[in-house]
Amino acid sequence: MRQFIYTFETMSTPCELIVFENSKSKADSVAQAIVQESKRLEKKYSYYDSASLLHKINSREVNRLDSETKRILQRAKQYYNVTNGIFDITVATIKDLYTTLKHQTELETKKAKLLPFVGCEHFVIKKEKIIFDNPYTKIDLGGFVKEYAVDRAVTIVKKNKITAALMNFGGDIYAHGKKPDGTTFKVGIKDPKNRANHAEFVKLENEALTTSASYERNYTIENNTYSHIISKNESAQTPHSVTVISSNCVESGVYSTALMIDPTLPTSHRVLML
Repeated sequence: MRQFIYTFETMSTPCELIVFENSKSKADSVAQAIVQESKRLEKKYSYYDSASLLHKINSREVNRLDSETKRILQRAKQYYNVTNGIFDITVATIKDLYTTLKHQTELETKKAKLLPFVGCEHFVIKKEKIIFDNPYTKIDLGGFVKEYAVDRAVTIVKKNKITAALMNFGGDIYAHGKKPDGTTFKVGIKDPKNRANHAEFVKLENEALTTSASYERNYTIENNTYSHIISKNESAQTPHSVTVISSNCVESGVYSTALMIDPTLPTSHRVLML
C-alpha cells in the first residue's frame, strides 16, 4: 500500500492529509473532495467575509437556517450548557474590541457595555429560524468549524473505504485506522516552553486530538497581552496548552478550549495540560 501526502490551506491554517491507498487516482479524488469540503465550510462560516452566511446572521440580514447550520448552532449551544457556559460561540460579541481598540480604558468601558449580551442564552432556534433577543450578540464559529471540517474529512475518508489516513488541520488531528505496517499513528505535542521540542508523543487510532495553546496567537493593548482564547474572565486562563483526545475533533476542540479557560472543568476525555 502506498502513502500519499497532500498539503493545502483552509481557514488561514496549513493542513496536511496523509492517505494510505494503492490507487493514486482514488487517493487524489479523496483529497480533492476533502479540500473542496473544507473550502465550502470556510466560505459559509467565515466570521470576517461579508458574503458568508455567518456574517449575514450576525448582521441580522438572514435569520433562516439550513439544516447543517441549525445542527451546528444547536450543538454549540449544547456544549455551552455542558461546559457551564465556558465554551461560548458568542464571545464574538466582544472579540472585535481586542483587534480594533488601542487603549485599555476604552477596552474596559466598551467591554462592560457588551458583556451583558455575551452568552448562548441570547439566541434561540425555533423551527428553521435563529432569533436573537438583542441587536448586539454575535456568533463566531472559529473554535468549532475547523474541527467540524476535520470530522467531515473523516466522513469522506470512511465513505471511500480508505483504511488508513491522518488528517491534520493546523493541529486539529484525526487518525483513521492503523498504518499498513500495523502500527498506530504517533502525534507529537509541542512543549509550550520550547516549541522546537515535543513534550510528549501520543498514539492515536480512530481518535481525534486537538491542542489549544496561549502561545499560538494573542492580542496586545497598551502593555497588556490577551490570549486569542477570549473569555469573560481572561485571568482564568492558567495552562500554557491543553490537549484533549476524544472520538471526534469537535469534541476535542471544545474541551481543549474550555479547559484553557477553566482547567477544573470535569471531563471524561484524555487530557494533557502543560
